Amino acid sequence: MNKQDRYIEQFAPFRIAYMRHIGPYGPVNIETMELLKSWAIQRELLTHTAILLGIAQDDPATTAPEHCRYDACIVIPDDYIFDEQKEHIKTGVFSGGTYLVVTVKHTAEDIQHAWSEVTPYLQASGYRLDHKPVLERYRPELLDQHLCQICIPVTIS
Repeated sequence: MNKQDRYIEQFAPFRIAYMRHIGPYGPVNIETMELLKSWAIQRELLTHTAILLGIAQDDPATTAPEHCRYDACIVIPDDYIFDEQKEHIKTGVFSGGTYLVVTVKHTAEDIQHAWSEVTPYLQASGYRLDHKPVLERYRPELLDQHLCQICIPVTIS
């Protein structure tokens, strides 16, 4: 993890639309994200400025696989309205906070490698993990380069 690949960012609250999968993490997460993207394309929400998020709500080390929740999300305008019951999609508000943002190649190996370096980096920098879900953030300019961002919630030690 190079210095230029990581930084601390303060996220403001924002509104999201999301689809949730409950069950073991894995390839179905990709399918859930693809369903969300199809929904967003039909509503002209998946633009060159769109922000997509993948949020694993549960730690598989402490939650049974059949109970793990994965949310595929897109940031939406505060005034965007749709019928949640008809469209099988939910809305929510991401509360924001302080995050360590790590930009990595969008491969399982690179993401896992970044994770192996996070704990020592946090210990050396005076931050510690906060008790919020980790985010995977996808923006078109990063996806074009086969990159994504892992956003890890932190607090000052």
